[in-house]
Amino acid sequence: MTALRELADFVIDNFMPACRESAQPYQALLREVSLRTADLMAHWQAVGFCHGVMNTDNMSILGLTIDYGPFGFLDAFDANHICNHSDTQGRYAYSQQPQVAFWNLHCLAQALLPLWLQPGADEAAREAAVAQAREALDPFRDRYASEFFRHYRAKLGLHRPAGGDKEDEPLLTSLFQLMHEQRVDYTLFWRNLAHISSHDGAGDAPVRDLFLDRAAWDAWAERYRNRLRAEQSDDHTRRTAMLAVNPKYVLRNHLAETAIRRAREKDFSEVDRLLAVLSRPFDEQPEAQAYAALPPDWAGSLEVSCSS
Repeated sequence: MTALRELADFVIDNFMPACRESAQPYQALLREVSLRTADLMAHWQAVGFCHGVMNTDNMSILGLTIDYGPFGFLDAFDANHICNHSDTQGRYAYSQQPQVAFWNLHCLAQALLPLWLQPGADEAAREAAVAQAREALDPFRDRYASEFFRHYRAKLGLHRPAGGDKEDEPLLTSLFQLMHEQRVDYTLFWRNLAHISSHDGAGDAPVRDLFLDRAAWDAWAERYRNRLRAEQSDDHTRRTAMLAVNPKYVLRNHLAETAIRRAREKDFSEVDRLLAVLSRPFDEQPEAQAYAALPPDWAGSLEVSCSS
């Protein structure tokens, strides 16, 4: 108990001092961690990042991405993608990450619960402490939903509609379904989407060609263009904003594998080159176009696990 309190106090005093102003600082700590974790999950989903081993000991109380273990970015979009070969049940699949994070927060709440309780507390006091913990966790879902839509509106180059987040939910849901069915490359899709016109399909080819079912793309694209026109979107302004939030370069598995193979032969030039490219993920970098291309066929056979 003493060690737990010391640890919680250290976190509050060094990273979340505003919690100390609360009447119940440990409850405030749990609430802050919940909000930071919700923000992190929304960001992961938006960039297509898959953690792979979201055990409670691999989660940061500061809301940071740490202890990757096996991790990866989506290539072809699969809502149920599992990046960790050891995860045979799909517990940490891409679509499950927000829910797993919320479950992990419940585990944290259980660990912190003794800080609410006085020694010898009766049942009523215990129930009150559990209620306080739940109250601290409650904001997670709303915060995640808010941040999720904020990220995806930015990725789509949209302003918040008068009707709120729910107004754009059908447009996003149908897009995810289409991308999942067509296994569209996630990073290339968002990057190329920035270049289409809100007026016609003249510039659609780079993104349209990612879909086997071109008619399905055309139908969704028309809905998207109608949404852009409804807010009188300026193509140049929108394109600039979208390119600033949709990375061109991510650490795809085959890129990492190539760098690792060369490093094993004492050639670290590819590690340095890849690091340089990824340090500027939103820049065009014409000399590095190969790092933004579709993955080669052999990439599909790569497997990463906890023992990688």
